[in-house]
Amino acid sequence: MTDDDHPPPSGRLRALLPDLTPWHASPDFRRMWLAGLVTVFGSFLTFVAVPLQLKELTGSTLAVGAVGAVELVPLIVFGLYGGALADALDRRALILWTELGLTVLSTLLLLNTLLPHPMIWPLYVVAALTSALNGLQRPALHAIVPRIVAHEQLPAAIALNSMRWQIGAIAGPALAGVFIAYAGLPFAYGLDVLTYVVSAALIMTMAPSPASHDAEKPSLRGILEGGRYAWSRKELLGTYAIDLTAMFFAFPTAVFPFLADELHAPWALGLMYAAGAAGSLAVSVTSGWASRIHRHGRMVVLAAAGWGGAMAVAGWMHNVWLVLLFLAVAGGCDMISGLFRSAMWDQTIPDELRGRLAGIELLSYSAGPQLGQVRAGGTAALAGVRASVWAGGLACVAGVGLLALSLPKLLVYDQRTDPHAVRARERKLTTAA
Repeated sequence: MTDDDHPPPSGRLRALLPDLTPWHASPDFRRMWLAGLVTVFGSFLTFVAVPLQLKELTGSTLAVGAVGAVELVPLIVFGLYGGALADALDRRALILWTELGLTVLSTLLLLNTLLPHPMIWPLYVVAALTSALNGLQRPALHAIVPRIVAHEQLPAAIALNSMRWQIGAIAGPALAGVFIAYAGLPFAYGLDVLTYVVSAALIMTMAPSPASHDAEKPSLRGILEGGRYAWSRKELLGTYAIDLTAMFFAFPTAVFPFLADELHAPWALGLMYAAGAAGSLAVSVTSGWASRIHRHGRMVVLAAAGWGGAMAVAGWMHNVWLVLLFLAVAGGCDMISGLFRSAMWDQTIPDELRGRLAGIELLSYSAGPQLGQVRAGGTAALAGVRASVWAGGLACVAGVGLLALSLPKLLVYDQRTDPHAVRARERKLTTAA
């Protein structure tokens, strides 16, 4: 037996830590990662500030909840169109111009807040326009990664991008509460404007990412072409369907305030919202193992079932700390599922279709949680808060299982042998040569 059979503890630890190769190998990925971190932090400041300001101005829970309603349709419509734009235009330019547009919208929020009597309607208008710009930008953000990162480094890049978001999801809301409490809403909005300026400056230093010479103009026909391609790839279709199923049945954040009351722990409400992101972050910072996994579809199925199972257990628990623990486990499972879903997309979709497929992907992870909120609230009204959580989790496990059985190509997917992955890898090598 050799020393290689028993690597030292330090080697085992390095194998768990995130793979930083994309960060070191690609200056453009490094710039984009930093720009995204700054933007995520600023966006979460506004994410907390807008509903708080509406609460102060109206005192109405309905008025606060209506923000989500005005955001959903623009995100879906412009997400699909943004996917077509990402395939037809320079992706870096599209990211930059939408970032500048978001800067203007945050400035409008700041100016409205500085009025002697801030108005209510601009908050809804800006929320809808921000959602539209995010829909235009996200497909390009997703589609540019395979251009600036080597094919074999994509799982590591996805994990690093997810970790960036999770850091913002934990630190942003927490710091927003402190900033708003001690410095006021104008300070929070002003800081958000500053983060967009810094982010745009970083994006300007990236190399251009032009469309291919034979790229089609954005059109409904082009969007439908992307839909037909997704339908023809049953393993991709499975990832979309599983994500929608998991979010619809087992995304109970709408009932967290009521669950906290039932547990006699209203102080834990903030921790419930943060637990999932904390679990996801724990997976991200120990994601070095992900690059050695090749059967991505199988991992998507197992992780989505784990998400539902952990949510079901959280619904059964009566101890608040155990509830928080299993919410964190669910977040970790969701991170694993998302990591391998993204790896399948990025390593197999042709570059000329990548933007449009990213727009379709946007539907799965934006509509699912919104519908899940409705499902959770409706079930809670009929059967109780706990039943809403645990029954949704069990339904998620059952739904994922049925989808896996009906889409066998998802389970047998192997990125080493899948013909789409092989062709994408060969194209990347040819381009690099």
